[in-house]
Amino acid sequence: MIRILTRAVVLAALSGASALAHDAAATATITVVFDHAIPNVPGKSLRGVLVAYGPGGSSPAHTHAPSAFITATVLQGAIRSQVNDGPVRTYRAGEHFTENPGDRHAVSANASDTEPARLLAVFVVDTAETVLTTPIP
Repeated sequence: MIRILTRAVVLAALSGASALAHDAAATATITVVFDHAIPNVPGKSLRGVLVAYGPGGSSPAHTHAPSAFITATVLQGAIRSQVNDGPVRTYRAGEHFTENPGDRHAVSANASDTEPARLLAVFVVDTAETVLTTPIP
């Protein structure tokens, strides 16, 4: 696991993968944990991003790379999420949600003010795309 995390830090530094803006209200830690070209799908890659929220943590509203299809699985705690104009839902450890290319992630937050939460977001994305997340002004 240490080898994977060490590689993730190097990949994040080399790939230019963007993290969400970080300020007092946005207490998410973003770590790229894998980045692999898909050998039988030329031009596409699979990227895994670990998102860790402290108690009460959240991310600003954002979009993802235009080509990105994402499936996110909650690993710890509970995450509040809203995609596009859908309802705000709470996903608990073991549950997942998806985002299609062009979707807007309006709410992404830890559902608890006292416990941490983590999710793994797996992107299928054009290999050339380096900016995975862009805050919505």
